[in-house]
Amino acid sequence: MGKKSVKSNKNIYFESREAAGLTRAQASEELGFISESRLEKLENEKTPLRPEEVLAMSRAYNKPELCNYYCSHDCPIGQEYVPEVRMRDLSQIVLETLASLNAVEKEKNKLIEITADGAISEDELRDFARIKEELDRISLAADSLQLWLDNTIAAGKIDKEKLDALGGKR
Repeated sequence: MGKKSVKSNKNIYFESREAAGLTRAQASEELGFISESRLEKLENEKTPLRPEEVLAMSRAYNKPELCNYYCSHDCPIGQEYVPEVRMRDLSQIVLETLASLNAVEKEKNKLIEITADGAISEDELRDFARIKEELDRISLAADSLQLWLDNTIAAGKIDKEKLDALGGKR
């Protein structure tokens, strides 16, 4: 195996390759369609990444979170619409989800009142904003759970085929 880089300003793709224990040459071979020189340019941010390259890296390096990182940081559309999801423990994800679900449950009747007429009036806006914030937290928790699952599958701790057979398909 080659020497580890001493470069201090590594991007997430560089760090992920190194964490996978691959040299650029090995990674290039594993990726199949990304040359070693292109990989160097991508890792040193001298050229923009393409989505298919990030997807291939996420698979080759067993780092599903690279896809979310790319979408939330490098893709212009994703920067607008995709929140960054950070890896967390399953227990933390579940507790945050339950807390948000409880908060929304308490606000359920208010949400019905606000939206029943199909419009949100000025006096309803503050309540709606608060409820929307909780719904956003639930959405982020669902994304966090999916990322946790993707990482757990990549680590070989859950059999994807068995999960899919039981109805866990994406």
